Amino acid sequence: MPEGHSVHRIARQFDLNIVGRRVSASSPQGRFVEGAAALDGRTAVEVRAVGKQMFLAFEGDEWLRVHLGMYGAWDFAGEIIVDPTIAAANGRMGQTNQRGTTVDEPMMDAAGENSLTSIGAPRRARVHVRMSEQTTGLGDDGEMPWPPPVVGQVRLRLLTDATCADLRGPTACQLQTPDEVAATIAKLGPDPLVDDVQEGEERFVATVRRKPTAIGLLLMDQTVVSGIGNVYRAELLFRARQNPHTPGREVREEVVRDLWRDWVRLLAIGVETGQMMTMDDLDPEAYRKAMAHRDDRHWVYHRAGLPCRVCGTEIVVEEAAGRKLYWCPSCQA
Repeated sequence: MPEGHSVHRIARQFDLNIVGRRVSASSPQGRFVEGAAALDGRTAVEVRAVGKQMFLAFEGDEWLRVHLGMYGAWDFAGEIIVDPTIAAANGRMGQTNQRGTTVDEPMMDAAGENSLTSIGAPRRARVHVRMSEQTTGLGDDGEMPWPPPVVGQVRLRLLTDATCADLRGPTACQLQTPDEVAATIAKLGPDPLVDDVQEGEERFVATVRRKPTAIGLLLMDQTVVSGIGNVYRAELLFRARQNPHTPGREVREEVVRDLWRDWVRLLAIGVETGQMMTMDDLDPEAYRKAMAHRDDRHWVYHRAGLPCRVCGTEIVVEEAAGRKLYWCPSCQA
């Protein structure tokens, strides 16, 4: 499931390529026909990302709410304006091993990564790029038919005069009124990129400190804090040397505050680089390696049975509310 940084990156691409433009909307799959008809011919006026959800507003107070869930993806095709404020590299802009947006020539950053951060202004590139969690990115800087052919099960197609955005396999794709959007967002925990960071910290601390639920479950609860998924959960807890089974109300306040502040830092890194980079102070060679391979950028995630990078104890994995929880039973005792 895409974690918070992925959805914020997707929202930035919508802001550059869809917002302010009149959209033709359709549901090739046939599962969102009425919703697409309501949006067809309207201009997109605003996009918001909150945690793992994105909200796209259209003139007439129609809002589209999308939650990609485990299998959802956005495919962009056409003349894409690429956001120069976030790094990108070859293909998918999404979660775990995402590699950004393919453009018509490689651009290397100081660490040797193919990047867009050095570009001073948004640029356009003729591409096809998938923004998701599990799916593989596609790059194509050559000629392509316009509009692009529908491939597979497309729940919703949003088409401007230059850009096509196809939505596949989302958990949620629905229209909401402004009041319904506000109610949906009100149920979510604080998001460091949306809420005041200090106020968000106080909300997070107050919520965690009164809960009997294990901290490893609370971090995945989107009503407690927005955007944290399985990868960030494991890494945040390891970085804090916090046992995931400790009830929230028993976690020391300073640790809870450190978890929030670390989430603020890691989320910003994720949005900028497109990678869930959770290891600090890497030399340039180690950084290049980590950016290229997920196995080299995490402390415990996906490392079950391998020695802890700090103490050598075997990393364990267990089921926690249906998701895999990775942790070190020594460092996080």
